[in-house]
Amino acid sequence: MNRMPPSTPPADSESVLRSVRQIVAGVATEPLVHLAREEPLALDVRFGPLANRKRLRIATTLRTPGDDAALAVGWLIGEGIVRERRDVVEVQTQSPVGRSVRVCVDLHPDCEFDPELHRRLTMMTSACGLCGKELLDALELDTRLPVGFPRVRPEVLVELSAKTLPMQTLFHATGGVHAAALFHATGELLALAEDVGRHNAVDKVIGRSWLEPSWNPADKILFVSGRAGYELVQKAARAGVPILIAVGAPTTLSVELAERVGLSLVGFARDNRFTIYTGSDRIGT
Repeated sequence: MNRMPPSTPPADSESVLRSVRQIVAGVATEPLVHLAREEPLALDVRFGPLANRKRLRIATTLRTPGDDAALAVGWLIGEGIVRERRDVVEVQTQSPVGRSVRVCVDLHPDCEFDPELHRRLTMMTSACGLCGKELLDALELDTRLPVGFPRVRPEVLVELSAKTLPMQTLFHATGGVHAAALFHATGELLALAEDVGRHNAVDKVIGRSWLEPSWNPADKILFVSGRAGYELVQKAARAGVPILIAVGAPTTLSVELAERVGLSLVGFARDNRFTIYTGSDRIGT
């Protein structure tokens, strides 16, 4: 895939300039290049009855700074902690301590939260979606998406990659980040996020959209720039998004989960082609 020049330079919070020594056809130069920032984010939740509120650190992840509140909410949705809009009372982003930023999400007193089930035991890297989970059984879903809706025309699916690529400013500058985008079933681009972690990009785009008062996932498509792993199917299903499209391939676990929850999973969606692995009833042929 050829890189396109960015329409605007990335924000200082997303990348840093560094001098490097570059060899092209035997000729050495020392250009300035953009490196995607990778910084820690600590996620806390405040939970419990009003008379006995508790605060708990449930995860620490490495991510590209920006959209931290959306990332936190998206992560909670993907974990199944947040299920309804009222579950999130407030999101507070606190001043950095060193290189680490803390986000605290106040959960509604009636929001069911089991610290032992959801707390991560290790730090999540930017490549990790499931790090720190002791049991895969804890990730099983009780979600079942509606059958046959929405219906999407094949020509819409083959255009998603081309629509997303020009918007990937940070990727064009650094070559080191993933993208996730939400589309309407008609092919309209609604939101896009980039991050060094593919799961972070998905959390950001879902969390940002979920925080909008008009959010309705039933007729949406989630597009990801890389492969479709288990954790991305999990995040789409828990958010209620019925179609997941990936530029790359799915895995055995992701196909099995998509089939179980009724999600349409499409891979290799690029170069005027795509492969339907599950949920072909939503896609006209």
